[in-house]
Amino acid sequence: MAPNNSFISIAAIGLLLSFFNADVESIGVCYGRLGNNLPPPNEVVSLYISNNIGGIRLYDYNQDVFQALKGTNITVIVDIPDPSAFSYDPSAAYSWVQNNIQAFQDVNFRYIAVGNELIPGSAAQNILPAMQNLHNALQSVGLHDVIKVSTSVSTGVFGNSYPPSKGSFSSDALVSLQPIINFLAANGAPLLVNAYPYYSYLGDTEHISLDYALFTSPGTVFFDGQLQYQNLFDAIIDAIYTALEKVGGHNVTVVVSESGWPSDGGVTVATQQNAQTYISNLIQHVGRGTPKRPGNYIDTYLFAMFDENLKQPQGTENHFGLFSPGKQPKYSLSF
Repeated sequence: MAPNNSFISIAAIGLLLSFFNADVESIGVCYGRLGNNLPPPNEVVSLYISNNIGGIRLYDYNQDVFQALKGTNITVIVDIPDPSAFSYDPSAAYSWVQNNIQAFQDVNFRYIAVGNELIPGSAAQNILPAMQNLHNALQSVGLHDVIKVSTSVSTGVFGNSYPPSKGSFSSDALVSLQPIINFLAANGAPLLVNAYPYYSYLGDTEHISLDYALFTSPGTVFFDGQLQYQNLFDAIIDAIYTALEKVGGHNVTVVVSESGWPSDGGVTVATQQNAQTYISNLIQHVGRGTPKRPGNYIDTYLFAMFDENLKQPQGTENHFGLFSPGKQPKYSLSF
């Protein structure tokens, strides 16, 4: 979708974040590649640099992308889509670290995400052993303090999320999550969470207002004890923190590994204006922390860099991009 004349580059992302916390990197953006019309990796990385986007999430380990990232200092989350091969074979994990991490020493890897939204589910049993093997492989080359191993979960791991002070993981999720949380706590690693107020709103429009999902509520929406909640994003993150605390994860931080809003796709609220509102407000908000943890910057990755025309199912999933495949920005950012 072509931008109108009022659109400005989202180079303002990094500058905007600096107003809230000068000591953190700018917000990250997920680089999904499920499209047959996307620019090559070197042009994509140049687009990150020219727009001061300080972090990137990769859903696979593509060495052409790694090559383009060399020397850029862009912080990288790299996914292991299928953890099964790494779960039973420590040598596979060691070889992967050699070929994809050590071979690209000029790439600023920060997190390895072992599986994306595999909990709960049959593949969840492979996550922890793969995490352990990858951690050990990193430790063997002295990188375990620099690169943390985690997994990315959806809000489908909740048993209860409202109010945030009652947040808990479901029993189905906890079977896999409990030992993973123990691992994260022991190794100083965060839990990666895909947090989408958009989907939460769609799932309960009777009780959730659009303003609450878009950060545009004029005042407090509800009190949870002494804490005041004005937006759904904060409520989701604080419910995760409560759930973590209940199972021994008091020192486990949350990294938002995905969040976004679609601009089209057949759903009434999937509009360019709503997407712009959500994205720009999220960018402004992450430096403030949440009611439960005020002032703590929330490391956040927006989904996604481009509209991806091959992503399934077809519909809103194809319209989460900040840029068109032609590299034109879709949104303006107001100050």
